[in-house]
Amino acid sequence: MRVLLATAALSLAFAAPVQAQSKLPEPPQKLIEIYRIAPGQHEAFLQMIAMYDEANRIAGLPPRELFVHQDGASWDFLLIQPAETPADKKEALAAALKKVMGGKKHFFEFRKFIAEHTDTFVSGPQSAADYLARMKE
Repeated sequence: MRVLLATAALSLAFAAPVQAQSKLPEPPQKLIEIYRIAPGQHEAFLQMIAMYDEANRIAGLPPRELFVHQDGASWDFLLIQPAETPADKKEALAAALKKVMGGKKHFFEFRKFIAEHTDTFVSGPQSAADYLARMKE
């Protein structure tokens, strides 16, 4: 009986770490923004994005990933960035935005360049196999 209990205890001890190790890490959450720019405002839009990226740099955050339309759909620029600002960077980013952008008025300035804008939150990058495996956990 003791051998049976010891074997069961050892099985449980080794099974728990294996289960914990098999769980796939969650992919990061991202924000994807798709812009169609007002006629003649492409350069000004990119200059403002560069200012936002400078505020990120000052705060210790990476710049947005910029993709430029080449052919096909009607969008001009696609930006990818983390969905949330890390808690330990929020104050630094707010201060950097105020320094670089000059306060809240940049919200209205930014809208001058946009004819159409869509954004969506996603998780990834990840493989289809990893996503399917996570759904079974």
